[in-house]
Amino acid sequence: MARIILLLLLAVFFCGTTVWAYEEMVVSDGGTVFGTVKLEGHVPKPKGYNLTTLPDQIYCGRISDGHGWRLLQPFNVGPAGEFRDVVVYLEDIEKGKRVASTFASPRIEARDCRFMPFTTIIREKENVVVVNMDPVMHDIQAYESSQLGARVLFNVPLPMNQQHPRDLKDRSEAALYHRHLAGEPMKQLVGMSKGRRVFVMQCGFHAYMESWGLAMDNPYYATTDQNGHFEITDIPPGSYKLVVWHPYIGGAREQLITIPPKGQTAVEVRIPAPVGRLYANQMVDHPYTRYAITDEVQSQIVPTLIRQER
Repeated sequence: MARIILLLLLAVFFCGTTVWAYEEMVVSDGGTVFGTVKLEGHVPKPKGYNLTTLPDQIYCGRISDGHGWRLLQPFNVGPAGEFRDVVVYLEDIEKGKRVASTFASPRIEARDCRFMPFTTIIREKENVVVVNMDPVMHDIQAYESSQLGARVLFNVPLPMNQQHPRDLKDRSEAALYHRHLAGEPMKQLVGMSKGRRVFVMQCGFHAYMESWGLAMDNPYYATTDQNGHFEITDIPPGSYKLVVWHPYIGGAREQLITIPPKGQTAVEVRIPAPVGRLYANQMVDHPYTRYAITDEVQSQIVPTLIRQER
């Protein structure tokens, strides 16, 4: 009896589990999907961080609003709604071009107290390379995320290049020093839990440093450029689910497409701009001072590199 129950349990388990692996092949009659992604409506407000309560406020404040605030705008949108840094990919494609023809270990740089790029593509069981280009210390905290919550993937310090000056406390030096020297590259293996594919990395010292990644299991993806344009090539003929992803649009957007042999399929994706309060630290029109910080103290933080607009 126990043997029968065990066999039934195994049958249920394997029937309910999809055993799937991407198969590489020569694509001789592949087609292309291309198009643009646009954000329709008002661009959401950025996140706001009071620099006077965070480390390295003078150096990192070279990018700020001139009132002691550092802004993080997750939505990179052009004047005509061109939605940049959005991931577009084909879902559940079983076979096609070689993975190596598209994928290389992603490199994320800490530059001017920003993680760049803001969105990237990662692969399961592959390394992500993080490099500090700044003259200040950073700490990388990486998580996998889903509707079930976050799980820590790694948490390591990100050393600075030893050729940077070690003391930039003086305002005139810290605000004007502007050299990018690569520190030791930190290679970290990405090990996502089953069913999870969203990767997010933040700095433990500077809360406004943020980078997102999406784990892919096939090479059919692209990231939109400055014009909101994308292109995916060498797709085996057939019908597929095209998915558009950005970490702050409230889920992925999907549509069915058909790829004819050696043909081209044009797509225009319009994403409604999210409304309402998207994050707890969303910048407000009249930010309150929570820690009794005077105007004189905030005036010491001068945006010598980029003056941000709220």
